[in-house]
Amino acid sequence: MDNNQTRPKPNNYLVLAIISTVFCCLIPGIVSIVNAAKVNEAYALGNYDQAEKASKNAKTWAIVGMGIAGLFWLLYIAIFGFALIGWLMSAGDF
Repeated sequence: MDNNQTRPKPNNYLVLAIISTVFCCLIPGIVSIVNAAKVNEAYALGNYDQAEKASKNAKTWAIVGMGIAGLFWLLYIAIFGFALIGWLMSAGDF
């Protein structure tokens, strides 16, 4: 029996990595894309453990990038939201 049939190819999370890079955070997204590319290469060479490790790293870095972007946007909205509220509350006080 061929070993490729017994061990399924892990997901490379390339789409998630690209979305994370384009819409979220650049550096973790690039690291995620590099790891996503390593999944297919390692699997084709028969390094199944390395392919699984690269798959986990690709997913982790994509999630880290989206988390950083989420925190950034939350902070951005909070700062400018409070500034807008403060401006609206003091707009009538000349």
